[in-house]
Amino acid sequence: MDSDLTPASSSPPAAVGLEAVTVLADDVRRRMFGFTRRAHRAVTREEAAADAGVSVKLAAFHLDKLVAAGLLRSRYDSPEGSRRVGRRPKVYEPADADIRISIPERRPDLLAEILVDAVLGQEPGEDAQLAALRSARRRGEDLGAATRARSRPGRLGPERSVSLAEAVLEQHGFEPDRPAPTELRLLNCPFHPLAARSPELVCGINHAFLGGFLTGVRAAGIDAVLAPRPGRCCVELRAASGGRGAPNPAVGAGGEEPGATPPQNPDSAP
Repeated sequence: MDSDLTPASSSPPAAVGLEAVTVLADDVRRRMFGFTRRAHRAVTREEAAADAGVSVKLAAFHLDKLVAAGLLRSRYDSPEGSRRVGRRPKVYEPADADIRISIPERRPDLLAEILVDAVLGQEPGEDAQLAALRSARRRGEDLGAATRARSRPGRLGPERSVSLAEAVLEQHGFEPDRPAPTELRLLNCPFHPLAARSPELVCGINHAFLGGFLTGVRAAGIDAVLAPRPGRCCVELRAASGGRGAPNPAVGAGGEEPGATPPQNPDSAP
Protein backbone atom coordinates (compact mmCIF):
# COMPACT_ATOMS: atom_id res chain seq x y z
CA MET A 1 0.00 0.00 0.00
CA ASP A 2 1.48 3.36 -1.00
CA SER A 3 0.35 6.95 -0.74
CA ASP A 4 1.87 10.36 -1.14
CA LEU A 5 1.13 11.31 2.32
CA THR A 6 5.92 11.81 5.61
CA PRO A 7 8.28 14.59 6.48
CA ALA A 8 10.28 15.29 3.31
CA SER A 9 13.69 15.10 5.01
CA SER A 10 13.12 11.52 6.18
CA SER A 11 10.34 9.02 6.48
CA PRO A 12 8.50 9.31 9.81
CA PRO A 13 7.66 6.47 12.17
CA ALA A 14 4.82 4.40 10.72
CA ALA A 15 2.44 5.58 13.46
CA VAL A 16 2.90 9.21 12.37
CA GLY A 17 2.15 8.47 8.74
CA LEU A 18 -0.81 6.29 9.61
CA GLU A 19 -2.24 9.01 11.85
CA ALA A 20 -1.99 11.52 9.01
CA VAL A 21 -3.78 9.18 6.62
CA THR A 22 -6.46 8.46 9.22
CA VAL A 23 -7.04 12.18 9.80
CA LEU A 24 -7.47 12.81 6.07
CA ALA A 25 -10.02 10.02 5.80
CA ASP A 26 -12.60 12.53 7.09
CA ASP A 27 -14.19 14.45 4.20
CA VAL A 28 -14.34 17.79 6.05
CA ARG A 29 -10.73 17.62 7.17
CA ARG A 30 -9.58 16.61 3.70
CA ARG A 31 -11.43 19.59 2.21
CA MET A 32 -9.91 21.96 4.78
CA PHE A 33 -6.45 20.59 4.15
CA GLY A 34 -6.90 21.13 0.41
CA PHE A 35 -8.27 24.65 0.97
CA THR A 36 -5.29 25.57 3.14
CA ARG A 37 -2.82 24.28 0.56
CA ARG A 38 -4.53 26.08 -2.32
CA ALA A 39 -4.61 29.38 -0.42
CA HIS A 40 -0.80 29.76 -0.53
CA ARG A 41 -1.06 31.81 2.67
CA ALA A 42 -2.12 31.37 6.28
CA VAL A 43 -5.90 31.10 6.66
CA THR A 44 -8.20 31.71 9.62
CA ARG A 45 -10.72 29.35 11.15
CA GLU A 46 -13.48 31.54 9.76
CA GLU A 47 -12.17 31.22 6.21
CA ALA A 48 -11.82 27.45 6.47
CA ALA A 49 -15.30 27.18 8.00
CA ALA A 50 -16.85 29.24 5.21
CA ASP A 51 -15.21 27.14 2.50
CA ALA A 52 -16.29 23.85 4.11
CA GLY A 53 -19.76 25.07 5.05
CA VAL A 54 -19.42 24.25 8.76
CA SER A 55 -19.39 26.25 12.00
CA VAL A 56 -16.24 28.01 13.14
CA LYS A 57 -16.16 25.82 16.26
CA LEU A 58 -16.26 22.64 14.16
CA ALA A 59 -13.66 24.07 11.77
CA ALA A 60 -11.34 24.79 14.70
CA PHE A 61 -11.70 21.19 15.88
CA HIS A 62 -10.80 19.75 12.47
CA LEU A 63 -7.95 22.22 11.85
CA ASP A 64 -6.36 21.40 15.20
CA LYS A 65 -6.60 17.69 14.36
CA LEU A 66 -4.64 18.41 11.17
CA VAL A 67 -2.04 20.28 13.21
CA ALA A 68 -1.71 17.38 15.67
CA ALA A 69 -1.15 15.00 12.75
CA GLY A 70 1.69 17.17 11.43
CA LEU A 71 -0.13 18.20 8.25
CA LEU A 72 -0.70 21.85 9.21
CA ARG A 73 1.04 24.28 11.51
CA SER A 74 -0.63 27.11 13.40
CA ARG A 75 0.27 30.43 14.96
CA TYR A 76 -1.42 33.61 16.10
CA ASP A 77 -1.19 36.24 13.40
CA SER A 78 -3.32 38.44 11.18
CA PRO A 79 -4.01 37.11 7.67
CA GLU A 80 -2.10 38.76 4.87
CA GLY A 81 -3.61 42.06 3.80
CA SER A 82 -5.74 42.50 6.92
CA ARG A 83 -5.31 44.84 9.87
CA ARG A 84 -7.09 43.86 13.04
CA VAL A 85 -7.23 45.65 16.35
CA GLY A 86 -6.87 43.50 19.45
CA ARG A 87 -5.91 39.87 19.78
CA ARG A 88 -4.56 38.31 16.61
CA PRO A 89 -6.51 35.29 15.35
CA LYS A 90 -5.16 31.78 15.08
CA VAL A 91 -4.13 31.02 11.51
CA TYR A 92 -3.19 27.80 9.75
CA GLU A 93 -0.84 26.95 6.90
CA PRO A 94 0.58 23.74 5.43
CA ALA A 95 3.41 22.11 7.31
CA ASP A 96 6.62 21.27 5.49
CA ALA A 97 5.57 17.65 5.22
CA ASP A 98 5.46 14.99 2.54
CA ILE A 99 3.77 12.08 4.27
CA ARG A 100 4.26 8.64 2.76
CA ILE A 101 2.87 5.32 3.86
CA SER A 102 4.33 2.10 2.53
CA ILE A 103 3.64 -1.36 3.89
CA PRO A 104 6.18 -2.92 4.00
CA GLU A 105 8.30 0.21 4.32
CA ARG A 106 10.34 1.32 1.32
CA ARG A 107 13.06 3.99 1.30
CA PRO A 108 13.73 4.98 -2.33
CA ASP A 109 14.46 8.50 -1.07
CA LEU A 110 17.48 7.27 0.92
CA LEU A 111 18.77 5.28 -2.04
CA ALA A 112 18.32 8.30 -4.30
CA GLU A 113 20.24 10.55 -1.87
CA ILE A 114 23.10 8.04 -1.75
CA LEU A 115 23.28 7.89 -5.54
CA VAL A 116 23.12 11.68 -5.92
CA ASP A 117 25.96 12.05 -3.40
CA ALA A 118 27.92 9.44 -5.35
CA VAL A 119 27.50 11.31 -8.64
CA LEU A 120 28.42 14.66 -7.11
CA GLY A 121 31.39 13.24 -5.19
CA GLN A 122 32.74 10.79 -7.76
CA GLU A 123 36.49 11.10 -7.97
CA PRO A 124 38.38 11.25 -11.28
CA GLY A 125 38.83 7.76 -12.65
CA GLU A 126 36.68 6.21 -9.94
CA ASP A 127 34.25 3.46 -10.91
CA ALA A 128 30.62 4.57 -10.51
CA GLN A 129 29.71 1.56 -8.37
CA LEU A 130 32.61 2.13 -6.00
CA ALA A 131 31.56 5.77 -5.70
CA ALA A 132 28.06 4.59 -4.76
CA LEU A 133 29.43 2.18 -2.15
CA ARG A 134 31.62 4.90 -0.69
CA SER A 135 28.65 7.26 -0.53
CA ALA A 136 26.50 4.58 1.13
CA ARG A 137 29.14 3.82 3.70
CA ARG A 138 29.54 7.52 4.53
CA ARG A 139 25.76 7.86 4.92
CA GLY A 140 25.73 4.84 7.26
CA GLU A 141 28.63 6.24 9.29
CA ASP A 142 26.78 9.53 9.69
CA LEU A 143 23.69 7.69 10.96
CA GLY A 144 25.80 5.64 13.36
CA ALA A 145 27.64 8.69 14.69
CA ALA A 146 24.36 10.56 15.18
CA THR A 147 22.89 7.54 16.97
CA ARG A 148 25.89 7.32 19.27
CA ALA A 149 25.82 11.05 20.04
CA ARG A 150 22.11 10.88 20.85
CA SER A 151 22.06 7.68 22.93
CA ARG A 152 25.54 7.90 24.53
CA PRO A 153 25.83 4.10 24.88
CA GLY A 154 29.44 3.98 26.08
CA ARG A 155 31.49 0.91 25.20
CA LEU A 156 29.53 -1.44 22.94
CA GLY A 157 30.14 -5.16 23.07
CA PRO A 158 28.56 -7.55 20.55
CA GLU A 159 25.19 -7.98 22.32
CA ARG A 160 24.73 -4.28 23.11
CA SER A 161 25.79 -3.43 19.54
CA VAL A 162 23.05 -5.68 18.17
CA SER A 163 20.48 -4.24 20.61
CA LEU A 164 21.25 -0.69 19.50
CA ALA A 165 21.29 -1.64 15.82
CA GLU A 166 17.96 -3.46 16.23
CA ALA A 167 16.25 -0.31 17.56
CA VAL A 168 17.64 1.95 14.83
CA LEU A 169 17.05 -0.43 11.93
CA GLU A 170 13.46 -0.97 13.08
CA GLN A 171 12.93 2.78 12.61
CA HIS A 172 14.37 2.54 9.09
CA GLY A 173 12.02 -0.20 7.94
CA PHE A 174 14.34 -3.23 8.01
CA GLU A 175 12.00 -5.28 10.26
CA PRO A 176 14.84 -6.83 12.30
CA ASP A 177 14.50 -10.31 13.78
CA ARG A 178 16.91 -11.45 16.49
CA PRO A 179 17.28 -15.23 16.53
CA ALA A 180 20.35 -15.03 18.80
CA PRO A 181 21.88 -12.39 21.12
CA THR A 182 24.58 -11.52 18.56
CA GLU A 183 22.64 -12.06 15.33
CA LEU A 184 20.19 -9.82 13.53
CA ARG A 185 18.26 -10.87 10.46
CA LEU A 186 16.50 -8.19 8.43
CA LEU A 187 13.13 -9.41 7.18
CA ASN A 188 12.39 -6.42 4.93
CA CYS A 189 14.46 -4.71 2.26
CA PRO A 190 13.66 -0.95 2.25
CA PHE A 191 15.23 -0.74 -1.23
CA HIS A 192 13.01 -3.37 -2.86
CA PRO A 193 11.93 -3.55 -5.73
CA LEU A 194 15.03 -1.66 -6.89
CA ALA A 195 17.16 -4.37 -5.29
CA ALA A 196 15.44 -6.92 -7.52
CA ARG A 197 16.21 -4.81 -10.57
CA SER A 198 19.94 -4.50 -9.86
CA PRO A 199 20.88 -6.77 -6.93
CA GLU A 200 24.65 -6.42 -7.25
CA LEU A 201 24.47 -2.63 -7.04
CA VAL A 202 21.63 -2.16 -4.57
CA CYS A 203 22.58 -5.01 -2.24
CA GLY A 204 26.14 -3.70 -2.27
CA ILE A 205 24.87 -0.24 -1.30
CA ASN A 206 22.76 -1.76 1.47
CA HIS A 207 25.76 -3.74 2.72
CA ALA A 208 27.98 -0.66 2.70
CA PHE A 209 25.32 1.45 4.46
CA LEU A 210 24.87 -1.06 7.29
CA GLY A 211 28.62 -1.64 7.63
CA GLY A 212 29.09 2.13 7.82
CA PHE A 213 26.44 2.34 10.53
CA LEU A 214 28.32 -0.20 12.66
CA THR A 215 31.52 1.81 12.20
CA GLY A 216 29.85 5.11 13.04
CA VAL A 217 28.16 3.80 16.17
CA ARG A 218 31.46 2.13 17.19
CA ALA A 219 29.97 -1.33 17.41
CA ALA A 220 32.42 -4.01 18.53
CA GLY A 221 32.48 -7.65 17.50
CA ILE A 222 29.67 -7.40 14.93
CA ASP A 223 29.90 -7.57 11.13
CA ALA A 224 27.42 -6.68 8.41
CA VAL A 225 27.60 -9.61 5.98
CA LEU A 226 25.92 -10.38 2.68
CA ALA A 227 23.69 -13.39 3.20
CA PRO A 228 20.94 -13.28 0.54
CA ARG A 229 17.91 -15.46 1.16
CA PRO A 230 14.51 -15.44 -0.56
CA GLY A 231 12.01 -13.11 1.10
CA ARG A 232 14.55 -11.19 3.23
CA CYS A 233 17.04 -8.36 3.10
CA CYS A 234 20.37 -9.53 1.67
CA VAL A 235 22.37 -8.34 4.71
CA GLU A 236 22.61 -9.77 8.23
CA LEU A 237 24.44 -8.59 11.33
CA ARG A 238 26.47 -11.34 12.99
CA ALA A 239 29.17 -11.85 15.57
CA ALA A 240 32.50 -11.12 13.92
CA SER A 241 34.79 -14.08 13.38
CA GLY A 242 38.14 -13.83 15.10
CA GLY A 243 37.13 -10.67 16.98
CA ARG A 244 37.14 -8.49 13.89
CA GLY A 245 35.24 -5.23 13.75
CA ALA A 246 32.78 -4.20 11.04
CA PRO A 247 34.25 -4.75 7.56
CA ASN A 248 34.68 -2.13 4.93
CA PRO A 249 32.14 -3.11 2.28
CA ALA A 250 33.23 -0.24 0.05
CA VAL A 251 36.32 -2.23 -0.90
CA GLY A 252 36.14 -4.96 -3.50
CA ALA A 253 33.75 -5.80 -6.29
CA GLY A 254 30.29 -4.94 -5.07
CA GLY A 255 31.41 -5.02 -1.45
CA GLU A 256 30.47 -8.72 -1.30
CA GLU A 257 31.34 -11.20 1.38
CA PRO A 258 33.50 -13.98 -0.10
CA GLY A 259 31.24 -16.69 -1.44
CA ALA A 260 28.08 -14.59 -1.16
CA THR A 261 26.02 -13.74 -4.20
CA PRO A 262 23.29 -11.09 -4.23
CA PRO A 263 19.83 -12.45 -5.05
CA GLN A 264 19.21 -12.79 -8.77
CA ASN A 265 15.51 -13.64 -8.67
CA PRO A 266 13.50 -10.39 -8.97
CA ASP A 267 10.78 -11.96 -6.81
CA SER A 268 13.10 -13.21 -4.08
CA ALA A 269 13.42 -9.98 -2.06
CA PRO A 270 10.61 -8.90 0.30
